[in-house]
Amino acid sequence: MEVHTSPMTKTSKPRRSGLRWLWLPVLALLAAGAWYLWPKGGTTTPTASAAAKGGKKGGGTVPVVATKARKGNIGVYIDGLGTVTPVYTVTVKSVVDGQLMGVHYNEGDLVKKGDLLAEIDKRPFQVMLEQYQGQLARDEATLNNANVDLDRYTKLLAQNAIPEQQLATQKATVAQAEAVVKIDQGQIHSAQLNLTYCDIPAPITGRVGLRLVDPGNIVHATDANGLVVITQIQPISVIFTVAEDDLPVVLRKLAAGEHLTAEAYDRANTARIGSGTLATVDNQIDPTTGSLRLRANFDNSANLLFPNQFVNVRLLVQEKVGVTLANRAVIQRTSSSEYVFVVKDDHTVTVRQITEGVSEGESTEITSGVAPGDVLVMTGVDKLQEGTPVTVQLADDQPGAKPAAPSGAKSGGKKK
Repeated sequence: MEVHTSPMTKTSKPRRSGLRWLWLPVLALLAAGAWYLWPKGGTTTPTASAAAKGGKKGGGTVPVVATKARKGNIGVYIDGLGTVTPVYTVTVKSVVDGQLMGVHYNEGDLVKKGDLLAEIDKRPFQVMLEQYQGQLARDEATLNNANVDLDRYTKLLAQNAIPEQQLATQKATVAQAEAVVKIDQGQIHSAQLNLTYCDIPAPITGRVGLRLVDPGNIVHATDANGLVVITQIQPISVIFTVAEDDLPVVLRKLAAGEHLTAEAYDRANTARIGSGTLATVDNQIDPTTGSLRLRANFDNSANLLFPNQFVNVRLLVQEKVGVTLANRAVIQRTSSSEYVFVVKDDHTVTVRQITEGVSEGESTEITSGVAPGDVLVMTGVDKLQEGTPVTVQLADDQPGAKPAAPSGAKSGGKKK
């Protein structure tokens, strides 16, 4: 019996063989890619490998700018926002009614206590004084005549020439005349006082503001605006606020009799415009803000503090002596730690964990991890890691312990 094979059975084996050869190039490509992407030399990063190769050649060091940690003093400050407030502000008013005859100051002048500022027309008060003086002369004559009659009646009564009632009446007449004379004297003193009030002196030493009334106008003692406003400039005070959490240390210092120094900075918190002394604290805490108001006095000899001016105030509460200080730029931070790059004697860097203390300006206290004299990297840290060789250039402008201005209103001098 003859067996016949179908065409489909004959062609199946060549197709399976062709598919097998098609997978071979694909597997070869995958193997080559895996070999290319597999990291060489363990876990060394490209930056570290390049640094190591550069170190062997002697020309692959990373240039950095560094500064030395040093030993010095630094202050602990409490920061606050304040307003310049004159110790005294006086609205000068006229005590008497009358015409304003003259003004003897220029707007913005610095005047001394007792300087003549303005004059009220004196003529009505001078006429009134003369009238009262005339009444006094008349009533004094009446009193003298009553006293003469009283002496006469006294003698006549001793001779039983007049009744006793007549003498008693004369005594009462003398007493009335004396009272009238006292009234006249009081009116004279009032007129003299009004004449004095016509000359309006400066009640305090300070700066006069803009003129509120021009000469020629009629002024009254009941006028609300007054003639001019004088504010005391030297000395002057600043009222500022601090958080209630900072109050205990301030009260302890004041109770110990210490004079706390307060420094005023401009709105930008860059330039110091005055140095003074804490005078007093308010008697209650504002419950809405949790803050307390304090007053500091400034001599303001340079006239840099102006009434109602906004200032930043830094209150010195402690002076730390002989601590390790460094530029704030050397400190690197992560979410959980602070560290610096320290340059070793072999011109490589090492990572050093530190603890930061208080800061003042560009200087900061380092309480642990760094010693005075250590060379700390300021710039170029983005290319560094443990053991990286570096070329060091020391910064020329080493920051002092007490810079001219703080770096910020919120962080300067605060305890961490």
